[in-house]
Amino acid sequence: MSQPLSTVPATSHLKAIPGDRGLPVIGNTLALMRDPIGVMRQRYDRYGPISWTSSFGLRIVQMIGPEANQFVMLNRGDLFSNHDGWDFFIGKFFHRGIMLLDFDEHKWHRKIMQQAFNRDVLKGYLQRMGPNIEDGIQHWEQVPDFHVLSAVKQLTLDLATDVFMGYELGPEADAVNTAFIDTVRAGTALVRFNVPGGRWARGLKGRKVLESFFRKGLPVKRASQDSDLFSVLCHAKTEEGQQFTDDDVVNHMIFLMMAAHDTSTITLCTLFYYLAKNPEWQEKLREESRALGKTCIDYEDLASLEGIGMAMKEALRLCSPVPSMPRKTVKDVEFNGYLIPKGSFITVSPFFTHYMEEIWPEPEKFDPERFSEERREDKVHPYAWVPFGGGAHKCIGLHFAEMQVKAILHQVLLNYRWSVPADYEMPLDLTSLPVPGDGLPVNLERL
Repeated sequence: MSQPLSTVPATSHLKAIPGDRGLPVIGNTLALMRDPIGVMRQRYDRYGPISWTSSFGLRIVQMIGPEANQFVMLNRGDLFSNHDGWDFFIGKFFHRGIMLLDFDEHKWHRKIMQQAFNRDVLKGYLQRMGPNIEDGIQHWEQVPDFHVLSAVKQLTLDLATDVFMGYELGPEADAVNTAFIDTVRAGTALVRFNVPGGRWARGLKGRKVLESFFRKGLPVKRASQDSDLFSVLCHAKTEEGQQFTDDDVVNHMIFLMMAAHDTSTITLCTLFYYLAKNPEWQEKLREESRALGKTCIDYEDLASLEGIGMAMKEALRLCSPVPSMPRKTVKDVEFNGYLIPKGSFITVSPFFTHYMEEIWPEPEKFDPERFSEERREDKVHPYAWVPFGGGAHKCIGLHFAEMQVKAILHQVLLNYRWSVPADYEMPLDLTSLPVPGDGLPVNLERL
């Protein structure tokens, strides 16, 4: 039964937000994890672009569609707090990462951090990546029962470690990888207490492992002038000479290392799946890569890989690495004639927006040509395609992500052909960031 979120003053011209809490106790938590597109479609059809529900023990205002994305992400008037939204889910594990900072403090940190993602620095990152990709994928055909998720996650973590830290992990690799997995998965734990063996407890333990790991490397990086991200963050300064504290550097490294390899892993898994299901596209992209005539791409080659670029955008549409983005209102907010009271927990959903048939014809279909210059379906609204967010908090590493995905897929296409059975459908595990529930087994053939 529909109920208003809260009462609205009799003198107000605004309406109360409609909605329902879902099931007793758990609300719509499990339903949204199992079938976010179906559940949100029903809610959008019933309530429109704004409604409230219960999830993870919270009353959450769901703001759905491109207009809502734009309103929240642009955040004109500083209506929404990123920190107060994300902190509930990941604050214990990614404390003071760039995504969890607000307003002037966020601008100050982003200004310093931007130095680690400018054009010249990105060129250096790409040069480091090429040979490491070559080494990382050469043994893939020797892996029995090859699963894309584990192979790609290991590769992207190794690349992030080299590019961002300047060295190989060595014997610490398994512990660090496990720590990243545990900290990410802890954010959607249903039992949010330090219960031994639970997701939350594993996340807290993982955070300690990561803090210890990065603090151990700090003195060397403070003393060096290397080109990796860790060193750049240690030495980056504003015009006024301000720079990051040791705590700042550790917090940012933990968040950036997670973001740099987790989101690229999800995008590459999605690409592997849809290129296996659509072999004509796999061959088309392979011919594009062969035409380039080189194993390791240079920065100037990125624009030439137009097909991979369109396929990557379509993969990001079909499986947005960050499905939902939470915020909290810091003052009363008006949207579409509704009153969102101060202190309300709200979310916008790139995942659902990317499946709205009002925007995307045949939204379930893998169709990279949507992003061709002739069609540009993403241009129907500036916030119709938002895998990297938008506004002041738009992903700082989006150009790095595009570069990394293109560099990896280019070399994979030159070395391998892969397929899945005709009746195979990849199950998606949505209990945290979306990954293949079965690890995505494929038949891999060396070319």
